[in-house]
Amino acid sequence: MTDTPVDGEPVTVAHAPGSVTVVFAPAGTDGSRGISVTTADGVRARVRSAAETVITLDGDGTDFEPVAGVLERLGVTARVDLTAETPVGAGFGASGAATLATALAANTVCGLDCDRSTLVEAAHRAEVAAGTGLGDVFVQARVGVVYDTGDGRARRSVTAGSEADGLTVEYVSQGGIPTASVLDDEATLDRIRAAAEDAFDAFDPAMSVSELFELGWGFATGTGLVTDRVRETVDSVETAGGAATMAMVGETVVAAGTDSVLPRRTRLTDRGVRLVDA
Repeated sequence: MTDTPVDGEPVTVAHAPGSVTVVFAPAGTDGSRGISVTTADGVRARVRSAAETVITLDGDGTDFEPVAGVLERLGVTARVDLTAETPVGAGFGASGAATLATALAANTVCGLDCDRSTLVEAAHRAEVAAGTGLGDVFVQARVGVVYDTGDGRARRSVTAGSEADGLTVEYVSQGGIPTASVLDDEATLDRIRAAAEDAFDAFDPAMSVSELFELGWGFATGTGLVTDRVRETVDSVETAGGAATMAMVGETVVAAGTDSVLPRRTRLTDRGVRLVDA
C-alpha cells in the first residue's frame, strides 16, 4: 500500500514470504532445481523514491547487493528500509524475499507499471548476480511447496498432505553459511548434485511436511554441509518424535511434528509477495 509520511514523499510497503529449501541442485549458471516450502515470516520492504539509493536492514545501513541490483535493473533509485522477520543469511531466503519485496514496492511507488513476471525475473537476476541465491525468488513468487525435480517448476498448497503436522514449524539458527562459498566449490557442488538426484527420485508431491523434512535430511547428510551442531539438533528433534532437516544453505534446523523442542516458530504459508499497509 502507498502512504504519505511527514516529509511528503510517498511510501509503498511490500512483504515477501521466506522460504526453506530442503533439496537443491544448481542447474547452469543462473538457476537450480529443488524442493522448497514458503514461510509466513519473511521480509518487509518500505520503499520511497530518492535521489540516490540508500538501504537499511533492521535500522542499520547496508549495501545489500541484490536489493541495490534490482533497483538498478528497474532503472530507479530509492530509499529502502528492510525489516527481516527471520535470520538473514541462515537459510530462510531472506535476500530473495528482500529483493522481491523491494521490486514490488518500487514498481508501485515509482510508477513503473511492470507486470509481475518482469519484477520476479528482475529480482532473480539481481540475486544471481549478487551470488546470494539461485531460485528463492521463484519459490517466494509461487508459494506453498514449490518443486522442480527435472520436469519444470510446479507447486502445491502447503495444506495438502500436511494434516498430521499442522502448518507450524519450529527452528533454530546457529549461524550462516555463505551461499557463494558453496556455489564456488566444485567438489561440494558434485556432492550436492549426486545427493539431489537421489532425493528427486524419492520425492512425491503428496508428501507431508514431516516426510519432506526426512527427505531433506537424507539429502543434507549426503552434501557434506552438515555441521556437528546441526546433526546434534536434528538428533534431539528425532528423539522427541519429530522430523527435521537443515535449511539450505545455513546452519539452521527446521522441524515438523514437534512442540517446543526448538526455540523459534513460524508458519508455512500459501500467501505470496504483496503490498501491505504502510
